[in-house]
Amino acid sequence: MKWTDSLEIALALIESRPHVNPERLNFVDLMHYVIQLPGFSDDPERCGERVLEAIQQAWINELH
Repeated sequence: MKWTDSLEIALALIESRPHVNPERLNFVDLMHYVIQLPGFSDDPERCGERVLEAIQQAWINELH
């Protein structure tokens, strides 16, 4: 997975962190959660606010 795979990342986060509310999650924690996902293999330096917003929004959308 790469940073641009927001839906795939969101689905993996739903599975790996079922008790986390993405609407209350700060971007620092979100970035750490993504980096820790099995199969994630992108450079942390390539992450930015827009990328994290897209991942967070995809996560929220999948839960509703």
